[in-house]
Amino acid sequence: MKRLNAFKISIVLIVFAATIVLGSISNAQLNFGDPVNLGPNINSTASDGFPVISPDGCTMYFTSNRPGGYGKDDIYVATRESKDDEWGPAVNLGPSVNDADYDDVYSISSDGLSLYLYSDRSGGYGGSDLYVTTRATTSSPWGTPVNLGATVNSASNDYQPNISHDGLSMYFSSNRSGGYGGLDLWVTTRATTSSPWSTPVNLGAIINSSSGEYAPSISSHGLSLFFASTRPGGFGVDDDIWMTTRNSESNPWSPPVNLGPKINTPGRDGSPNISADGHTLYFISAGHGGYGYNDIFKAPIYDVPTCGDLDHPYTVGDFNKDCRVDVYDFLVFIEHWLECTAPECDETL
Repeated sequence: MKRLNAFKISIVLIVFAATIVLGSISNAQLNFGDPVNLGPNINSTASDGFPVISPDGCTMYFTSNRPGGYGKDDIYVATRESKDDEWGPAVNLGPSVNDADYDDVYSISSDGLSLYLYSDRSGGYGGSDLYVTTRATTSSPWGTPVNLGATVNSASNDYQPNISHDGLSMYFSSNRSGGYGGLDLWVTTRATTSSPWSTPVNLGAIINSSSGEYAPSISSHGLSLFFASTRPGGFGVDDDIWMTTRNSESNPWSPPVNLGPKINTPGRDGSPNISADGHTLYFISAGHGGYGYNDIFKAPIYDVPTCGDLDHPYTVGDFNKDCRVDVYDFLVFIEHWLECTAPECDETL
């Protein structure tokens, strides 16, 4: 009986260890619906990209090189009455934001009053710099973009600033020195929304590779980071969208996971933007078909089981009921497994 118990306990330990590994992998998977083209009010025969969705889901900013703009790339905006309505016609943001060079939008603050972009306009520190334009209220016009300064920007190219929901972290891509590939993902932080930005930090070799990573999008809870990459393991010869997760903002990021063939195609797929409610992924694609070189698409993210559901990957082995399976659950298991000596315990093990 003791030998049998020891054998079963060994099996439980193996299963427990596998649960930790597979649970973390399952946590990095999302259940996507079929991608949907946003239609001719948004997309054109030109290149349309970098979708940015307001927190209420009723305003979308994006970048296009369609005719009728002020420069090489301009920023446009489209609105709708509710998240269930179709988008209205896109409108150029005008010369107060756009100039004769490349102006590319990439994120908006949670209060809707700061719009982050990158531009190669004159007066910067490198080939392309990070900027922010602000407004007093959500009904006010946007002001002239302001350079984020020499601490954030470099003499190299700095692209795609993506602001966190709390406004205290900003992720972006850059080919500055100190990286692992052509473009790497970096993050800069600040103590308060009125504090200066800190010196950017590379996200490290877990996320960055020699292939290049760019177009970051941080989820509103700060625990999922989407980005584009040409790294091996994708579904096409061009960009694919990948995702990395973490259990808390103080934990390290997990190895990135490809979003799979429902999102990624043999063509170019990139510029991910996750909605504030986490229910929709917006992205660009040249492989799903459309009106031009790049079109903007959306894909629904279906509800996945939450902690406590019988089929949730964290339920098995979650002995301390914190919705995670980790070393603390293992310690609880070790502490209590000898406490039961009744015959039925042999059956449960």
